[in-house]
Amino acid sequence: MRVLAIDTALGACSACILQAGDAEPLARESIPMERGHAEALLPMLDRVASQVEGGFESLDRVAVTVGPGSYTGLRVGIAAARGIGIAADIPVIGVATLSAFLAPLMAGDKRGLFTAAIDAKHGQIYVQAVATGGRVIIPPSLMGIRDAIRLLGSGPILVSGSAAPILAAEARMQGVDIQVDEAALFPDIAWVARLGAIADPTQALPKPLYLREPDAKPQDGAKIARQ
Repeated sequence: MRVLAIDTALGACSACILQAGDAEPLARESIPMERGHAEALLPMLDRVASQVEGGFESLDRVAVTVGPGSYTGLRVGIAAARGIGIAADIPVIGVATLSAFLAPLMAGDKRGLFTAAIDAKHGQIYVQAVATGGRVIIPPSLMGIRDAIRLLGSGPILVSGSAAPILAAEARMQGVDIQVDEAALFPDIAWVARLGAIADPTQALPKPLYLREPDAKPQDGAKIARQ
């Protein structure tokens, strides 16, 4: 199975094509960026596809990060993935951003409470934690850093993601055994592809996972009365 993976959820625009079972993608590219995903993504997809024999026509499915993340970034990636899926008549898989951070932790040889943490600003984080064996300790959630530490317990904790350093700093002040595996600003696109390859297309739908309402909301109280 050949998977095209797309990530525009956080601080990068990334794409790769992975043959399921291979250790490394056939082609990949990542550009760190906070804005400009819409302009960068389509040319990147063309470059990545051009490096693989058969290009877009050789694909069996598309995987795309669905959040949590930037509202604009998520819409860009999901729209592109759906468009390619329709054009190529192949399934499109939604991969949660937190899952993409957790997967390499869980596949490694270290043990502890596997935790993914993304900076949600304003003293909050997006967080998910899974114990060895797959038991969910914290489902994908938005919460304050101290609330997360209280739920995570005394450790040992292995954490990855953009909020890993700030979560670890607060945890250590409270005597919690925590280790930052990787303070990544965005997921490894190869892991997005691997998760997309094993997911059930009927369950892992390409729909945004926001976890938080938009900051900008209609000002109902300031409406001008209709004449």
